[in-house]
Amino acid sequence: MRKTLLPAFVAVAVLACGTVPLSAETPRSREASAVYPIEEGYVDAHGVMIYYTTVGRGQPLMIVHGGPGDSHDYFLPYLLPLARTNKLIFIDERGSGRSEKLEDVKQYTVENMAADVEAVRVALGLGKISLLGHSYGGVLAQAYALKYPEHLSHLVLASTFASTKEMNQVLLRIKNQMPREKLALATALERAGLYGKGPAWEHGRYPSEYATLAWGDGYFPRLYGARPDPNYDPQAQNTSLAWDLYREMWGSHGEFVIDGNLSSVEYLDKLPTIKVPTLILVGDHDECDPSLSKEMNAKIAGSRLVIVPNSGHMAFVDQPILWNRNVEVFLNGK
Repeated sequence: MRKTLLPAFVAVAVLACGTVPLSAETPRSREASAVYPIEEGYVDAHGVMIYYTTVGRGQPLMIVHGGPGDSHDYFLPYLLPLARTNKLIFIDERGSGRSEKLEDVKQYTVENMAADVEAVRVALGLGKISLLGHSYGGVLAQAYALKYPEHLSHLVLASTFASTKEMNQVLLRIKNQMPREKLALATALERAGLYGKGPAWEHGRYPSEYATLAWGDGYFPRLYGARPDPNYDPQAQNTSLAWDLYREMWGSHGEFVIDGNLSSVEYLDKLPTIKVPTLILVGDHDECDPSLSKEMNAKIAGSRLVIVPNSGHMAFVDQPILWNRNVEVFLNGK
């Protein structure tokens, strides 16, 4: 673990009547209050080294990423304003980002990752946490809420799903909305098998042609709205995922069907047991269709649903002020 900056000092003044805290900020305290040190390290979660980084002050908010097999990096810098009101704890899930990779891919499961979240909470002495999950991270957050409800104060489910069966129906609709010639080409590539093709360096991931079809022609219209990321590149996604993990969890038959071990995710009947305050966020034309969020909202009593306008799956990129403000008010009531 390392800290990049020293903690702020508490300023006091000696007056005739004794020593009391200053009623006004000194230049020193103003400077210190503007500094947000970063802490990072690893937690040994039952034999798996899980990377974490923290920033901010206030009640703890742990944030889990999507993919599966991505990393926490795509949240930054968009979620940084939340550090003004909450201590943010970002983690890279097992096998992803800077966390330890496992030889046995069967160990990449939602259940094991929920246990990793709990191990990080305990090791860092966080007490009760708020938990925010985006995309696959929202599936992970639901799994945690169902297993460890006593350790949660708030739950935020962003652009996610509770039923793989329903998500597969959404993915099929997205695929069928592709331009006819693109749809035909993507289907032909899937039928021919997506792995072990092309140059040797592509054998473990999608062929470049398929990556552009799936993450470009297929997904891009559902990713952004008001502010499409000018740096977005379908090929970057193709080279940043933890592919051994992704194939185990998502499956090996393409982007438009989940048939890996995530196919076990069917939480709809369990959602009514979630009693912790819950916020559900979704873009109005999200890859995880708003109908999925509306159903979760109906199942979790007292939950709050926010459909972010002119936004896709990356709603915190499209509408960062609105997205962050909803999270901040929900967590802190301000």
